Formats: sequence, C-alpha cells, structure tokens
Amino acid sequence: MEQLDGGRALSFCGNNSTAYSVKNGVLNNPCFVDALNLVPHVFLLFITFPILFIGWGSQSSKVQIHHNTWLHFPGHNMRWILTFLLLLVHVCEFSEGIVCNMVMGTNHLHLFMPAFMGFVAATTSVVYYHNIETSNFPKLLLVLFIYWVLAFITKSIKLWKFAEDKGAAQYLRLYITALLVILYGLLMAVEINVIRVRKYVFFANPQKVKPPEDLQDLGVRFLQPFVNLLSKATYWWMNPLIIGAHKRPIELKKIGKLPIAMRALTNYLRLKDAYEDQRTPEDPDRSPSIWRSMYRAFGRPILLSSTFRYLADLLGFAGPLCISRIVEQLNSEKDVPEGNNTTVTYFENYHMSSHELLQNSSILAVLLFLALILQRTFLQASYYVTIETGINMRGALLAMIYNKILRLSTSNMSMGEMTLGQINNLVAIETNQLMWFLFLCPNLWAMPVQIVMGIILLRHFMGSSALVGAAVIVLLAPVQYLIATKLADTQKITLEHSTDRVKKTTEILKGIKLLKLYAWENIFCDSVEETRGKELTSLRTFAFYTSMSIFMNAAIPIAAVLATFVTYHILNEEGPSPSQAFAALSLFHILVTPLFLLSTVVRFAVKALVSVQKLGEFLQSDEIGDDSWRNGDISVSFEAGKKPMGMTKAINRKQPMRYQMDNYEQPTRRQMRPSETEDVAVKVTGGSFTWGNNLLTLSDINIRIPTGQLTMIVGQVGCGKSSLLLAMLGEMQAIEGGVYWSNWSEAEESDEDIRSKNRNSVAYAAQKSWLLNATVEENITFGSPFNKQRYKAVIDACSLQPDIDLLPFGDQTEIGERGINLSGGQRQRICVARALYQNTNIVFLDDPFSALDIHLSDHLMQEGILKFLQDDKRTVVLVTHKLQYLIHADWIIAMKDGTVLREGTLKDIQTHDIELYDHWKTLMNRQDQGLEKDIQQDSQTTLERKTLRRAFYSREAKNQIDDEDEEEEAEEEDDDNFSTTTNRRSKIPWKVCWCYLSSGGFFMVFLMIFSKLLKHSVIVAIDYWLANWTSKINNSAETGTDMYINGTRPTNTAVQDSYYLLVFIILCAAGITLCLITSLTVEFLGLSAATNLHHNLLNKIIHAPIRFFDITPLGQILNRFSADTNIIDQHIPSTLESLTRSTLLCLSGIGVIASITPIFLVALVPLAVAFYFIQKYFRVASKDLQDLDDSTQLPLLCHFSETAEGLTTIRAFRHEARFKQRMLELTDTNNTAYLFLSAANRWLEVRTDYLGAVIVLAAAAASIWSFHYGLHPGGLVGLGLTYALTVTNYLNWVVRNLADLEVQMAAVKKVNSFLSTESENYEGSMDASQVPENWPQDGEIKIQGLCVRYDPMLKPVLKHVNAYIKPGQKVGICGRTGSGKSSLSLAFFNMVDIFEGKIIIDGIDICKLPLQTLRSRLSIILQDPVLFSGSIRFNLDPEKMCTDDRLWEALEIAQLKNMVKALPGGLDAVVTEGGENFSVGQRQLFCLARAFVRKSSIFIMDEATASIDMATENILQKVVMTAFADRTVVTIAHRVHTILTADLVIVMKRGNIMEYDKPETLLEQEDGMFASFVKADM
Repeated sequence: MEQLDGGRALSFCGNNSTAYSVKNGVLNNPCFVDALNLVPHVFLLFITFPILFIGWGSQSSKVQIHHNTWLHFPGHNMRWILTFLLLLVHVCEFSEGIVCNMVMGTNHLHLFMPAFMGFVAATTSVVYYHNIETSNFPKLLLVLFIYWVLAFITKSIKLWKFAEDKGAAQYLRLYITALLVILYGLLMAVEINVIRVRKYVFFANPQKVKPPEDLQDLGVRFLQPFVNLLSKATYWWMNPLIIGAHKRPIELKKIGKLPIAMRALTNYLRLKDAYEDQRTPEDPDRSPSIWRSMYRAFGRPILLSSTFRYLADLLGFAGPLCISRIVEQLNSEKDVPEGNNTTVTYFENYHMSSHELLQNSSILAVLLFLALILQRTFLQASYYVTIETGINMRGALLAMIYNKILRLSTSNMSMGEMTLGQINNLVAIETNQLMWFLFLCPNLWAMPVQIVMGIILLRHFMGSSALVGAAVIVLLAPVQYLIATKLADTQKITLEHSTDRVKKTTEILKGIKLLKLYAWENIFCDSVEETRGKELTSLRTFAFYTSMSIFMNAAIPIAAVLATFVTYHILNEEGPSPSQAFAALSLFHILVTPLFLLSTVVRFAVKALVSVQKLGEFLQSDEIGDDSWRNGDISVSFEAGKKPMGMTKAINRKQPMRYQMDNYEQPTRRQMRPSETEDVAVKVTGGSFTWGNNLLTLSDINIRIPTGQLTMIVGQVGCGKSSLLLAMLGEMQAIEGGVYWSNWSEAEESDEDIRSKNRNSVAYAAQKSWLLNATVEENITFGSPFNKQRYKAVIDACSLQPDIDLLPFGDQTEIGERGINLSGGQRQRICVARALYQNTNIVFLDDPFSALDIHLSDHLMQEGILKFLQDDKRTVVLVTHKLQYLIHADWIIAMKDGTVLREGTLKDIQTHDIELYDHWKTLMNRQDQGLEKDIQQDSQTTLERKTLRRAFYSREAKNQIDDEDEEEEAEEEDDDNFSTTTNRRSKIPWKVCWCYLSSGGFFMVFLMIFSKLLKHSVIVAIDYWLANWTSKINNSAETGTDMYINGTRPTNTAVQDSYYLLVFIILCAAGITLCLITSLTVEFLGLSAATNLHHNLLNKIIHAPIRFFDITPLGQILNRFSADTNIIDQHIPSTLESLTRSTLLCLSGIGVIASITPIFLVALVPLAVAFYFIQKYFRVASKDLQDLDDSTQLPLLCHFSETAEGLTTIRAFRHEARFKQRMLELTDTNNTAYLFLSAANRWLEVRTDYLGAVIVLAAAAASIWSFHYGLHPGGLVGLGLTYALTVTNYLNWVVRNLADLEVQMAAVKKVNSFLSTESENYEGSMDASQVPENWPQDGEIKIQGLCVRYDPMLKPVLKHVNAYIKPGQKVGICGRTGSGKSSLSLAFFNMVDIFEGKIIIDGIDICKLPLQTLRSRLSIILQDPVLFSGSIRFNLDPEKMCTDDRLWEALEIAQLKNMVKALPGGLDAVVTEGGENFSVGQRQLFCLARAFVRKSSIFIMDEATASIDMATENILQKVVMTAFADRTVVTIAHRVHTILTADLVIVMKRGNIMEYDKPETLLEQEDGMFASFVKADM
C-alpha cells in the first residue's frame, strides 16, 4: 500500500527524495502546499456533478419558471467576468507549470496539476451557477460559497509561503498566485452579496422575486437583454432561429415582439422628456436642441459602446506585436544552443521568471489567439450596442415626428410650407441618416486614437521611415473624402433621372392600350431611352467614382509599404529584419480600415447635422390650437383655432324629429327664437377665419347648425363652402369670433344612449377622397366595432355592393396606395360610407356627389342621407352643387365670396330673396334637363365597374395580385417535403448570376476574372518578395563572418539589396496598376449589364401583347422598372466587387499559409466544414430577415404619408390616438425585423471571427512546429501569420456579400422572368413597302367568319362574326356589357388573337400587314380618355408630322380652340400627368381632336361618350356627322340613343351578331333586342 502511495507521490512531487521531507514543517514543503490547493477543486467537482446530473436528468425541477433566460441573482455580470478572468489566469498558471516541468528533466505534476484542476472547477462553477439561476434554487449556491472560501484560504497560504522566499519577486508564479487570491476574494464577496440581497439562507424570510414583464410575455423572442454574458457575447440564443430558418422561412410570428425597453413608446417618452426639459420656465420659447436631447436620452449606451471599441482597438495591436516577437524568437532560437543554464530554483523547483514568459513562442501564439478572440468579442459588442441604440433612437424620432404631424396646422400643409414630400423624406431619409450616424459615431472618437497608436508602433518598429508611409496614408485620406462627397452628389443626380424615367414608364404603362392602337410605342419608348441615357451617364460617373474609391482602398496599403521600405533602405542602406517588416505590414493593414471608414463617417456626420437641422425646423413649425376643448368648456372663444368640442350636442328627445317637406316653416319659427339655444348643434358668431397667410378666407360669419336636421351649404365654386366646414372643425385660424359647440347636461339622455353615441367626434367626408391602405371593410368601419346589420345598410345606401362583388377578395381586398386602384367615384363612395357608418352625432359631408353619376347621387341622397342618417336623428351638414336636393333641406346656408349670403329654410329664401330663388330655379331646370337625358341604363358607374372587372377578368389576375413573386413561390412550394425545400433555399442561384454576367458582355467578364486573379497573385508576390528579402539579409548577417576576410561583403550585399529593392518597386507599381484596372472593370461590367437588362426589359414589355397588361398588375411591372432596376444599377456591382475581393483575399491567404507550412492543411479541414455550415445557415436566415425588414418598412412609410394626407379627417373623427397606436405597432414591427437582422449579422461575425482566430492559432502552431524540426527560415513565418490575420478580417465579408448578392440577384431573376414574355408579331407577311401609300382609301370593311380570343388558353369572345360595311357608312354596335363589342373594335387593330376568319379592309387582309402600318392608318377614340404629360402639341401629334394649322383645325372641330388659345403657350401649354389639369369632358374632346389629326378613312369610337356630360356628347355627335361625313365611322355605343341616326346597327350578344340592319327596320320589330334597348333607354 505504502509503495503504491509512494509511486503516486513520486510522480506528483517529482522523484527527488527531498521532495517529501517535512522536516521544516509541513507547510514549508511546496509540494504539500500544491496538494492542499487541489482539495477545494476536487470538493466542488464531487458535490456539483451529482446535482448537475440529477438536475439535468429531471428537467421538472425547472418548471417553477418557464423562462430559462431569467437572470435574477445580483452581481450576475460581475460573476461571469470574474470567472472568465479566473479561467485566463488558470491557463497562464498551467502553461507556466508545463514550461517549468519541461526544464526540470523529471515530471513534477504538482507544478501544473492544481492549475488544470482549478480550470475544470472554475468551468464547472459557472455551469452549475447558470443552471441554479435559471431553475431558481438559490439554496444550492451555498456549495459555491464554501468553494470560494476554501480556495481563497489555500491560495493565501501558498502566497504567504512564496512571499517568505527572498528571490520570489522575479517569479512569474508569485504574481499569478496573487491574482488568483484576489479573484477568489472577489468571487467570495459576490457570493456574500447574493446572500445579503436574496436572504436565501441564514435569514428567516427569503426574498420573493418575479420575472420581468417582458419574460412573462411569451411573445417576446428577442432575448439579447436577458441572456447570460456568454450567450450575449456569442449570440448563442439565436441558434434555434437561424438554424430553423433552413426548414421553414422566418415569419413575423417567429420574431415576436420587442422587449419593453426597446419599444418605440418607451424611447419616445425618454426623448420627449429630454427634449421638453430644455424648455426652461425663464425661456419657454427657446427651441430645444435635438442633439442635447439625443445625448441625454441615448448617451450612456454610446459611451459603453465606445469603451468596448477602445478595448477592441487596443487589443487589435496585439497582432503585429505578437507576430514580430514570434518571428524574432524563432530567428534567435536558431543561434542559441538548447538548454538554459540560468535556472532559478526554489526548493529545487524551477520557476520561470516573468520576462521569460514573453520569449516563449508557443505562449505568444496562445496569447495572440486569446487577444484576437477578446478583440473580436468586444468589437461585435460595440457594434451591437450602437445598433440597438440607433434603432431605439429611430423609433423615438419616428414617434416624435408622427405626433407633430398630427398637430400640424392645416395651413402648413396646404400653404406648401410642409409638403408631403418633405414629411416623407423626414421619415424615410432623415431618421435613417441619424440612425446610421449613431451606428458609426463611436468611430469618430475611436479612429483617431487607433491611427495615432498605429503610427507610434510603426515608429517603434521601423524608425523614422515609418512616418513616410503613415504620411502617404494620411495625405490620401482627404482625397477619399472628396471622392465620397462626389459619390453622394452623383447619386442625387442619378436619383432625379431615374425618378423621371419611372414617371415616363408609368405613363406609358397606363396608356399602353392607346399607344398600341395608335402605333406610337416606339416614340414613347425612345423618350424613355433618352432619359435612361441621361441616367446612365450619371451612373457612369457614379461607377467611375466608386471604382476610384475601391482602388484607393486597395492601393493605399501597397503605396504606404512601398514608401516605407524604400525610405528605410535609403536611410539604413539595408533592408529591415523580418520581424520588423511583417509587424509593419500588418500594422499598415490595420491602419487602412479606419482611414477608409473615417471619410464615410465624416460624410455621415455632415449629413446628420443637416438632418437634425431639418428635424428641428419641422418640430418648431406651427401647430393647430391646443387641446383646451378637451376640458369641455362650453364656449371657449376661438382665438387660437381651438375647438371646444368637448361634448357634441345630445339630442333632445321631446322634439319631433322628422318633418314633412310641405310643413317646414313650423320648426323654423321655433329655431328663430333665441331662447331655445338647445336646438343648435354648432354656432359660429362673428367669425373671421384665415389659412394662416393673413388673407381672410371667411369673414363675418354668423351661422347656426340646427340639431338633428339636414343643413345644406350651397354656393359657387370657390366661395368658401369647404373652408366653412373646416373652420367649424377648428382647422382654420380664427382671427375673431368663435365656434361654439353645444354642450348639454346628460340628464335628458338614457345611459345606454350616452355609450352608443360617440361624443366628441364628427364624421367627416372630405371633398378629396382619402383612403387607408387597408381592406374595404377596414376603410368603412374605420376603427369602430363591426356591426353586420349597420354595415350592410351603409353599403346599400352607398350602392357599393356591385363594386365589392367585382373585387378579387370582396370587401377583404386591399385598396389604397399599394392596393387596387379604384376610380374616383368608388373612392368617394367609400369615404361617404365611412362617415355614415361612424356612430357620431354630427356628420359633415363635403360635396359627396361630385364624382358620382346621377343615379348614384339620387340613391345616396334618398337612402343614405334622408333615410339612414335622419332615422338616426343625426345632425347633418351637406355641402353640394346639386340644387335639386334643396327641397329636402331643413336649413340652408347660401355662401358667396367667403361670406354668408343667406341663411334660413327654403320657404324663407323663397319669400325674402326672390332673386336668389329664381336664379336657383333656372339652374335647377338646367340640371333637370340633364337628368332626363342622363337616365340610361349604362352609366358612368357601370363603366367604372367595367374597367375594374377588366382588370380581373381572368382567374390568373387574382392569383397574381396576391403574390408579386409568384415565380419564386411556385419554385419553393413545388413539394413540401423538407429535404427538397431546404436544398432549394440554401442553393446559390448560379443560373441567375451567369445570366447577369453574360448580359454584361463576355469580353468584360473575361477581363474582370483575369485582372482579379493577376492582381491577387501580384499582391502575394509583393509580400513573398519582402519575406525573402528580409530573411536573406538576416541570413547573410549570420553566415557572413568568413566573407570579411576578403572585405567584399558590404558591396555584395548592397548590390543584392538594391536588386531586391528594384524588383520590390516594380511589383508594387504593377500591383497598384492592377488595382485600378480591376476596380474599373467590375464597375463597368455592372454598368453594361444594367444597360442591356433595362433595354431588353423595356423593349420586351412595350411590345408585349395587350393581354399581358390585362393579367399582370401594373405595380408588378413598375417594380421591375423602379426597385429592381435600381438594385441592378447601383447595388450589384459593388457587392460583386466586394465578394470577389474578399473571397480571393481569403483564398490567397490560406494558400500562402498552406504553402509555407503544409501541416496547416490538417487543421483547415474541420475549419472549412464549420465555415460551410455557418454560411449555409446564415444565408437563408439573412435573406428571410431582409425580406421581413423590407416588407415591414413599406407599411410604416405608407402610414406616415397616409396620415399627412388625411389629417383633417383623422382630426375631425378624433382618431389621433388610434393612429398613434398603429404607428407605434408598425414602427416596433419594423424595428424588430431590423434588430434581428443586425443580431444575425453579429451572430455570423462572431462565429467567423472565432474561426479566423483559430486559423491564426493553427498557422502559428504549424510554423512553430515545423520550425522546431528545422524546416523554414523565420521570414516566411511572419508572412504566414500576417496573412492569417487578414483572413480573419475578410471571412465574414465573404458570407455577408454572398447573402447580399443572393438577395440582389432576385432582382435579376424577376427582370429575367419578364424577358421571356412573347412579343406581338410586328412583322406581318407583307412588306410595308407593298402597302399603297394612301391605304385604306375608301374604308370598306369585310368581316368574314371572324373568331377572336384573348389568349389561346381562353374561350373565344367573338364566334363566327360576318359583316359588311360600305365605305363612308356610319355603323353603330350595341349590346350589353360583355357582349364582345369592344373586342370587335380591338380586332380591327389586330390587338387580339384572330385564330379563324379574317377582316379585309380595302381588299387587304389585316392579319398580313405589319402592325405598325396597320395601326398607324386607322383612328380610334377609347372610352377612358388618356393624355400624356407634355405639351398639347405632343398629345395631338407625337410624331411631329402635322402643321400647326392642321392642329388648330382639329381643335376647332373638337370645340377646344378657344380654350387652348386662352392657355399660356397655346399649343405648347403644359399637360400634367394623366391630363389632370383638364376636366374629363375636355380630355375626351382632346382625344377626338387627336383622332381627327390623323386623317384616316376609318374611325372607331369605343364607348367614347360614356364618361362625359350631355353638352360634350352633343358636340361629339355633331362632329361625327359633319367633320367625318366622308369617313367610315364605327361607334360602339353605351347609350343606345347615340346610334339612332346611324346607317347600320349591329346588335351583339355573347360574341355573336343577333340583329344587323338599319335602325328604322330594327325598331319595327317590337320584340327585337334593339327595340327593347331603346325602350329601356327612353
């Protein structure tokens, strides 16, 4: 037994007999003290392991709290940091022990065994602690407390023994032991603190704790603030999300909600407090500084981030220092014989002195590894903190801007001080710029420090010559700043051109049908190409500057190295040593990044200053009056535009509500008595109102609005009717007088009634309809609870049901900016429906009939206003032009020029102001005549519905609308089994990449690849040459002793040296040139690809058949031209450049290391596998998160612009709070997505950085190992390590760029999917030259067995139609909607697929003609008039073929001559987009003139009179009869009476001709279809 013990002991204390003697006292035997040190560690392991295994085995112990991330013990972070330090010190102790042990010859386990056990125990302690904390068993912490006490005592004994020794001061082990004692002491203190705070032991009542709100809410998935330190640093908690993304895409549900501290509301309150605090009582008007409030609200995290940043930057310099020491070590070790004589002994145990530590290359390698890991962790932490703060600040700013928007005075909006564009810019651009500035601002103060440190170190390595190199870098920095500003400017210009181009493209797409029918596609196409040309010119400049900036970035380090070494050579007449050379090389690499970034940061700082100034101006702009009306003062006079709308009038039940029309004097008399004010809902006395420009809009207003009755406000256009409504709503500034809202005690009302009537809000329908981006139903209910009966009643009153039935998803269809475009009338009816549906006492309707035709207005008046609203006994104020409704009014206010002309009932006005009454009467008669003519069954509304239906007449359209990227989706969902989907999701789209590159031209691709490879080979060659040169000098210095005899050495080396120098200079010059060439080729490759792709796309789409536009939503086509083209133009080239550069740098680095130390390849295999999986998972997750970020950003921006447009409505309804809530939700959703995206980027970077650190460690280990076996000179070791360091920097860029490129390639893919559409067959079988010049001369049309369909997949719309039209005949075609009338008109132009039969015009079959020829010889007027922006001349004659006289003649025929003459510029007068500056009737007449300018003998009118008033229609009819007397006219009629005078009538039904004869003959057949149409029409 004893022998056994002896044996063990021998190996523990060494095999020296004295090692076991305890003569001098037990404690004086160092081996015993070391053994004693083992005790606590072993104790901890024995106790904790069973607990851990039992705890892990029965997870049930954790059930008490469902959150395993809840950290609630005090001193939590402190404990983690101390444990990390403890581990670090144990590693040092262990390595010291190992080195000493190697020196001692025999094994002394006690030198390193305790250190190893200590390391294991420390690791266990932290795992144990973590498990206790998450399962909340504080009592078990007692074990740790005991462990810290024991460890502290044993280490103290050891320290005391060491200190007794005389020479101990030089031992490294003394310092290590002291450190350990301190750390154990601190950990003990932390443990005592936990006991003190939580009282879990030694106290009677332990403290109860509850998890924070965030953690109780399972919806919070962003755990970064809650997890432990290790998980925080490595983003471990994100693993499930990122790896899970592979199986199924990340959706909004998966990323949950934001933690409370990051929500926009929290941050808004912080920022607002900081902002408001600056308004002191002494100086209430002083405008608070936004910078100061931002600093107060978000300053602390920025300071924290800067601290991390400084730590990271300082650790960054460990790289070059360690490299130089390692190379020095390896070079000096060659000369020093093995075995060191200067051993220090302590009790015959060898201990290392502290300066020796830094001379051991293996230890240096480990230190370098640790330094890298720490540096990267700190750097990522710093990034994360700034990003989180930036996102928080953006949320706060958005909320601030939004609150301000809701309080903006209306005059600001309408007087153009604050346009919508400016507000959108504030939201989309300025806040983002501030956010970016915040991301980058720690660089502003970290980078100068980094640069100064770097230059000091360079000076230390290379002497004064380093300053030359540094000077090169510093002097070139301003050039980079210049380039950066130039880039920003060019981008602005590019943006202007591309906006212009998109606008033109939009116009083309909206009027594509007309362009095709008139054969004008190419003219318009050229105008887009011209704008695109300008855009490409500025893109070329952009590309040039970008490539310059890339070139500077790549060439500066080469130039700096060149300058430094040349100077060094000149000063010292020989090259530097390898250790100096490579330290300098890696320092230059470190220095370039901050200098390159500094220019960007400075640029962002300048932008941020501008943004803050804009924000400040915005926040200081005028507001609407303050909220005093909320307090319900009965009558606050209205000086400041306040709205004392505290309580809207409660209805007096005792008064009879509904009056017969003939009996209306009676109530009027009652209202005239001033004593009964309770009948007045709103009263304005002596009011003068202005829109804030000191011009009175309304003056001397005295009116009353009777409660529960229908008040109408009438007057000419522009007399201030709408302004009166807004003045009552408090939107205008009151100069004098005031608005009084009646405010009644609720005694008269039953309780239930109070709840049902929404008190202080007014239902208001503005003149310009305003829709939300939401479903139809949400637009109508507008935040009120949904009540089916009521909803149905409202929809019927506004006759919306037929329109809703046409929408692809009924009333769940999205409408608004991003949804389906509705026509004006449909939009207006939805707005009126919203006002009716709201449960408010007072309803204001501002001209609800303006965009409606007569049927609808009648229906709305009867059902909606008279029945629905009056049954509810609601007070209604109606502004209108339709005087025939005055008989329904209970009270009339007549206005003129901003004052009230008359007020009273119709009876009053009839008796007191006969003149006005007669004037109204004549107007009314005119309107009535209009009425009689207007009652036909096919009205404007039917037309609107028809256009809507056309948009969706095919099933495919429905499917395509809901999903823009149907192509991608289809691919992904081919089959749901996981393996295939996962593969699909992680594959790089090589095909698309190839398509992109090939559209750039093969020569450019070849040039790019070739120059890239050459450039990287040259860069490697430069460094390799440097390595050779420096190590040669070293070698000659050592072996050159025998040369001295001849005295030849100096000259020889000098010759050799200058030869090296020359080659070095040549290589550097080549490298710089190649940098320039590669950066230019990549950018210009991208440019040519962009040019070709856009050109092909435009041509393909403009020449696509009309069917393509029917089934493809306009928004989808436009997206290709705006967003996708922008990505292809500006983003792909730089991503491609960055990707190729970082990939080649990594590959060349790894190649160099492997060629110097082949053994490194062994370590590379597992690393490569790890890297592959990291990038595979990250790319998929990143793509999903990027999509989420994009898709959540759009609704946010839309919500802002929506609010700014609908301000008056929102304020009238008093729905500010609901909209604020919505804004906060949208902001939070977008911020969540963005936070997750940045956290995912950090996840990736931490992992690739750690991989990089392992690569450095492996490279160092490999070189040291191969060195010990005498394989390589030291210079190359330096080369390998320098390269290993650069690989670390670029690994994550490879993955990030790969992910970005994948997202951006989707744009190419989408564009590509459109490039495969079929074009129309433009050629025809005849040559254009064979067609006679003046064809068709007579205009004779033969239709033989014509069958037509829109698409080979669809049923025919015309079946075997036969007809013959003589030259000069006037033909009318009628039939119900969908009978094929319009399809026939399209068939004349060969716009549809004629698959059987033919149309022969003047003896030529039109199918054989080239399309251009055919379409340019016929004319047509379409049902919806299309005008393009430009001049009137351009609209009539874009081909510039006609003289001015001819144009004037055409205008005269269309009765437009006088109007055009009056316009500034005459024929060159401006037409705005879509012809908005003319009325619909005038637009239709312009189309007529346009058709007339083209002197063709066949003229087709497709339902052209449907959207115009009687007067215009009569003009049209006259013109057709006179001016077109000798032409063949085919009219497709909406209103049958327009074709009663025709020579021939064709009646169609379901694609067949039913009746075909003269109208007189057809009318005689009593039961014929035509006769029945005419009857219905009369």
